[in-house]
Amino acid sequence: MSSQKIRIRLKAFDYRLIDQSASQIVDTAKRTGAVVKGPIPLPTKIERYDVLRSPHVNKTSRDQFEIRTHLRMMDIVDPTDKTVDALMKLDLPAGVDVEIKLQ
Repeated sequence: MSSQKIRIRLKAFDYRLIDQSASQIVDTAKRTGAVVKGPIPLPTKIERYDVLRSPHVNKTSRDQFEIRTHLRMMDIVDPTDKTVDALMKLDLPAGVDVEIKLQ
């Protein structure tokens, strides 16, 4: 697997979970002898929703809710077969979405 790169994107609503998962991935990759670039924090996506408080009148009275989606990206340069096997066996917490691309 020479001259290849694995790009890993993590997505979660809780920043503590995503940072913990990123550190687990970096430790696993470094233990197998791969070079890791990152984790790089990407911009947090914020979705805001305004909801009327009252079911009938008082349109000016509203509640605001938001969903924050935290993103991290990291590259593993020149991974070995051992690195790929270790990453496949890695158990990440629930609530973290992992997207892996080979480049």
